[in-house]
Amino acid sequence: MTDEDKGRHATHPAIVTRLRRYDGHLHSVIAMIEGGRSCLDVAQQLEAVEKAIASAKRELIHDHIDHCLDADTDREELKAISKYL
Repeated sequence: MTDEDKGRHATHPAIVTRLRRYDGHLHSVIAMIEGGRSCLDVAQQLEAVEKAIASAKRELIHDHIDHCLDADTDREELKAISKYL
C-alpha cells in the first residue's frame, strides 16, 4: 500500500458527508448566538455538534487502524494516532 493509498479510506465519503452536515449545524449555532438565543439552547446545540464531530473522528481513526496498519510494522503510528481517541 502506498502512502497515497493510506490516505484514502472507503469510509471517507460518508465521513465527509457527515462533516458537511455538522458544518451546517455549526453555522446554525452561530446564527443562534447572533440571534440572541438562550445560552442553554446554544450550549445544547454545541454539545450535539461536539459529539457528532468526535464520532466522525473516532470512525476515521478506527477505519485507519483496521485497514491501514500492519501490527508488526506500524506500532509507532498506532501509538501516535491512538492519542486522538
